[in-house]
Amino acid sequence: MTTPDSTRTASCSCGQLRIDVRGEPRGVGVCHCLECQRRTGSVFAALASFNAPFTVHGQATEYVRAGDAGARFRFRFCPVCGSTVFHTEEGEDGSVGVAVGAFGDPAFPAPQVSVYDCRRHPWVRLPHGVVAFEKDPG
Repeated sequence: MTTPDSTRTASCSCGQLRIDVRGEPRGVGVCHCLECQRRTGSVFAALASFNAPFTVHGQATEYVRAGDAGARFRFRFCPVCGSTVFHTEEGEDGSVGVAVGAFGDPAFPAPQVSVYDCRRHPWVRLPHGVVAFEKDPG
């Protein structure tokens, strides 16, 4: 467990792009939407939300896409190795979403929620206690 002043660092595969965040995540979730599946190359994305401030090191390439409800998300990935590291929602400067795998920490907190469960592959099993939503509850 971290303290409010503890720093966690997430990075891309080659280490060129990193982000430092503080304290415990606001929330941890998995998303099974088709866009996250395509973006990650996996069957879901695992994301942790952290309050600002956060510090970015290195160069990032950006990809912006609109969610189902019209929110625009700006994904940052490494231009060298291609790893997605974090994203922000346009107009929401108080938080950042970080790819859980980018922390390289098997002890990272488990997800509490699962969104777009309607797109979850039938062989994917969620941890006990995860609240699943058919779509994004927004």
